[in-house]
Amino acid sequence: MSKPAFTLRPATAADSETLFNLILALAEYEKLTHIVEATPQKIQEALFGATPHAEAVLVEVETEVETEVEAGGARKAVGFALFFHNFSTFLAKPGLYLEDLYVDPAWRGHGLGKALLQHLAALAVERGCGRFEWSVLDWNQPSIDFYQAMGADVLPDWRICRVTGDALAKLGQAK
Repeated sequence: MSKPAFTLRPATAADSETLFNLILALAEYEKLTHIVEATPQKIQEALFGATPHAEAVLVEVETEVETEVEAGGARKAVGFALFFHNFSTFLAKPGLYLEDLYVDPAWRGHGLGKALLQHLAALAVERGCGRFEWSVLDWNQPSIDFYQAMGADVLPDWRICRVTGDALAKLGQAK
C-alpha cells in the first residue's frame, strides 16, 4: 500500500471544530457516542484556553481538491492524537499519556497511526519523560495487535479506575 503525502502538526485553537469532528468519529468507532459531552467550544477552552489541560497533534493528508489559496491540492485532517503529561512517582519523571489516537478508517494501513505514535514517542524523549503510555479497549484486538507490533506491552495486571458524575461529586464532598 502506498504511503500518502501527510503532515503532522500541533493543533491550534482554529482546529477545535476539526478535533471535535474527529472525536465524534472516534466515539462512533468505539460505540461511545452516548457519553460525548465535548463541543468545539469546550475543546477550545480545554486545549487552548488560559490553562491548557492537554495537547493534540493532527495528521493531514494531501487531497486532490485545489483552492485559490492552496495550488497543488489541499490538506484534510484524517486523524489526531490527544495527550497530556502525567508523573511517575517511581521514576520521579514526567510521563506522556496518550488519551486518544484516531485515524479515519479510509486512511488506515498507510502508516499514519504509526507516524503519530513515533512523533509522540520522540516528543516524550525530548521532554525527558520516563514513559509513554495509553489504554486500549479489551475488545479492540486490531489496535492491541498494532500497539504490540510497535513495541508496546499490554499490561494484564492493571485496571483503570474511574469516578465520574454524581459519584465524583459525592467523593469530592467526603472529608
